[in-house]
Amino acid sequence: MNEINNTDAYLRNLKIKELNDMQVATIAAAETHNNIILLSNTGSGKTLAFLLPMLATLKDNISQVQALLLVPSRELALQIEGVLKLMQTGFKILACYGGHKREIEENSLIEPPAVIIATAGRMADHIRRRNIDLSQIQYLIVDEFDKSLELGFLEEMQFIIDALPAVKKRMLTSATFSETIPDFLKMQQAKTLNFLSGEAPTTDGLVINTVLSPDKDKLETLLQLICYVRNTSTIIFCNHRDSVERTSQFLTDKGLINVFYHGGMEQQDREVALTKFRNTSSDILVTTDLASRGLDVANIRNIIHYHLPADEAAFIHRNGRTARNGATGNVYVIYAQGEKIPEYFAPSEQPIQLPEALSFPDKPKWSTLYIGAGKKDKINKIDIVGFLSQKAQLKKDEIGLIEVKDFMAFAAVRKSKIGTALELIRNEKIKGKRVKITIAK
Repeated sequence: MNEINNTDAYLRNLKIKELNDMQVATIAAAETHNNIILLSNTGSGKTLAFLLPMLATLKDNISQVQALLLVPSRELALQIEGVLKLMQTGFKILACYGGHKREIEENSLIEPPAVIIATAGRMADHIRRRNIDLSQIQYLIVDEFDKSLELGFLEEMQFIIDALPAVKKRMLTSATFSETIPDFLKMQQAKTLNFLSGEAPTTDGLVINTVLSPDKDKLETLLQLICYVRNTSTIIFCNHRDSVERTSQFLTDKGLINVFYHGGMEQQDREVALTKFRNTSSDILVTTDLASRGLDVANIRNIIHYHLPADEAAFIHRNGRTARNGATGNVYVIYAQGEKIPEYFAPSEQPIQLPEALSFPDKPKWSTLYIGAGKKDKINKIDIVGFLSQKAQLKKDEIGLIEVKDFMAFAAVRKSKIGTALELIRNEKIKGKRVKITIAK
């Protein structure tokens, strides 16, 4: 029996030099406690803190699922799956989530993975269909457990956990404190590791500003604010899906390139939106609180609360998208006359005065190509770089971020070159296969 625990190699593969204090403490606690509640601020490295102790328990001679990670969103599932793949653990990993063809997951489950990362709804579906042998699952992690246990998830979560006969170790993680933990999680006598700063809404790298809108409809103020922050990566949070689309359309009508993102969109549309935001084809993302958790985009400089968040936890999670890993960030809270400022943050002594003369941000320098083939077609990033270099005659600095999904891929290309590139590759093949290549919409 070979227990694999190669932390040094994992860190090298992730290009991380050393663990932080929270991660070290979590690993140490996992060696002596079976049940752990980990509370730590967004962006502090919780993912690695719970993955390393889990990986230390996996056995390479067990051919069934050994660990289950439950997450509240498909984006978080994909993010964790991505981290595990970068770690190069040698174990099979599978992410299961809604919006992904169940048949693909069922085929992958024929040869069971060691680790499953799943949303509650999809995991419950697989259990009901008896697609998974649960008898060897000994490690359970519930990430962002406060969100996972909200109304609508509770019954599915209980169904899943009640179906696990052999769990020996459990870990719950969150960036906010929750006083109520349901009994079915069996976290009695759990070790709580509380690394929350106590001042989560404000950190050394985060500046919170208030912006007074003279009108109840804040769209014109939002436009002024975007012109004020100009050419920097910005997330705009709204409270409702229809508000997201209305706000995005308003900005589009004003000539500002942006993308929107919410839970009512088709999975491919959501992936296109996030890809464009990550590769800077758009510097502006308009979204619901769906993007406040599990969204891993580097160098986000501004968070704009177009609508006041529902509560302090939402405020914390929204703001956690910026000022990560020692970087700085700005938070802007737009409020109208008579709108009550929540008690959990102190407004600026003087609200920001926005200039009346608008100076619009520069247009993004990148566009995104959609490529209708991906990992399942044996196509990787190197194939795409070679194809774009040779067939589209693009130079290295004219090719940006490339993301390869199961059945599609996206490549950022300099906007000034994308028309010519499309003409050159119109009738070309990638690895001998003709695939659809267009500008991503």
